[in-house]
Amino acid sequence: MKSKITSLTLCAMLLALCGSVDAQQAGKVAWIGFLSGSSPSAVSARVEAFRQGLRDLGYVEGKNIVIEARYADGKLDRLPALAAELVHLKVDIIISAGPQVTRAAKEATGTIPIVMGFDYDPVGNGLIASLARPGENITGLSTLAPELSGKQLELLKEIVPGLSRVAVLGTSTQPGYAQVLKETELAAGVLKVKLQYLDVLAPKDIETAFRAATKGRADAVLALQSAVLLPQRAQLAELAVKSRLPATYHAREYVEAGGLMTYSVNVTDLFRRAATYVDKILKGAKPADLPIEQPMKFEFIINLKAAKQIGLMIPPNVLARADRVIK
Repeated sequence: MKSKITSLTLCAMLLALCGSVDAQQAGKVAWIGFLSGSSPSAVSARVEAFRQGLRDLGYVEGKNIVIEARYADGKLDRLPALAAELVHLKVDIIISAGPQVTRAAKEATGTIPIVMGFDYDPVGNGLIASLARPGENITGLSTLAPELSGKQLELLKEIVPGLSRVAVLGTSTQPGYAQVLKETELAAGVLKVKLQYLDVLAPKDIETAFRAATKGRADAVLALQSAVLLPQRAQLAELAVKSRLPATYHAREYVEAGGLMTYSVNVTDLFRRAATYVDKILKGAKPADLPIEQPMKFEFIINLKAAKQIGLMIPPNVLARADRVIK
């Protein structure tokens, strides 16, 4: 009889212990590190889209999830230290807002899951093994930015009469830069447009680049994806107006800051979708087994105010194709 009582007591204790563990797991707060090479204002829409994606999945900040954000403010040499800081905090997942950010996060940890908000070519950049099976601790979303450069040049050709020379602003240290240039050159060859490459490694290089574009008699400017350029988007828009150069950009934030035009991946949608990766990983999925997803939404935005400032008339057939026109 005593043996039975002892067994029942042990069973009850084990059940209570299991129930306690389950309760702790159910009440666990997940810590998410958000790492960006830009400034908070530059990527605020992307951060909010990510937060909305989490809310749609039932996560409530401060209750079952906490977001620790770190920003390099365009000073990309700060990324390794910021990534190390998030690793030291022992976050559960790191969201990387760009190729260089992902590289810094990867060098900081081989165990904490990393979800890419976007990357041009994560396989070519050596970040993952394949799109279907990324391997290791990285997964997330990829853009089609290299191919988009050709479309951006086509649109410039349509709106700028006699377009023959385009100044290309980019950051040569940006992962995927060579691939983007290759695709841009192919498109330029077809359109019979000459390219003038202007390397912007730091904010101080932007004004110099526009002076070089003017001196080189560029007809327009193509600004590539760059963590250096994005925080300075208002300055780019001002210099384009001052130089009377039509410019196209890789993201909507530039046009909303006064830039002329963008045809690009809807990056805010990518960050909203990044929340689904967080949800899957927190529920036990391994980043190595989660396929990389491609963009589903693209956007063509024109700023008519910017066009008026540089004395440019946008053809009606081009305006009709825009998803959004800023007046």
